[in-house]
Amino acid sequence: MKSLLFTSKPPLISTSNLQRHLSSTHSSSIPPNRRRPPPLKPWKLDAKAKGFAGPPRPPGKARPTAGRPDTSKSNYDDGEDDDQIPQAVFGRMIGRILAFVGVPMATGVALLNVFGAIKERELWDVPRWLPFLMTLLCFGASALGIAYGTLSSSWDPDKSGSVLGLDEAQRNWAEIWKEEEQT
Repeated sequence: MKSLLFTSKPPLISTSNLQRHLSSTHSSSIPPNRRRPPPLKPWKLDAKAKGFAGPPRPPGKARPTAGRPDTSKSNYDDGEDDDQIPQAVFGRMIGRILAFVGVPMATGVALLNVFGAIKERELWDVPRWLPFLMTLLCFGASALGIAYGTLSSSWDPDKSGSVLGLDEAQRNWAEIWKEEEQT
């Protein structure tokens, strides 16, 4: 190891010679307008997937179906259309999803700011695992809020349901599994 650190030979290029060499070659050989790299070309999407090619059709004109199988009916439901969600139920679901996702997410962001302010003002030395755990719990609850917001809403257009929707969630959970067992 001593032979590498305490060599008697002088370096091949000293830093002063290297700086002088780079500054002289860089400024004299390259014109000032060419010192910047050329601008990047914009990317173009070039997807030629099957089913997406061809000119657009005028409004009101149907797509030709000659030679194609009829895909309007699926094989598993014997031609029956899926049930449509009534607009009142859909609005209720969206409102509950926004509430059950938004409240935990806002709580998680607020707790991160509170922990940051406490640590910044040196009021308490917050352990690193505490903000991590609170973030995990709040954002996890926010992710579960999507499913719970859908399940806890009343699927009857005439009934609005309760505030938290515990009864509706139990009823709708049983309804989902009953439909699953029938198919």
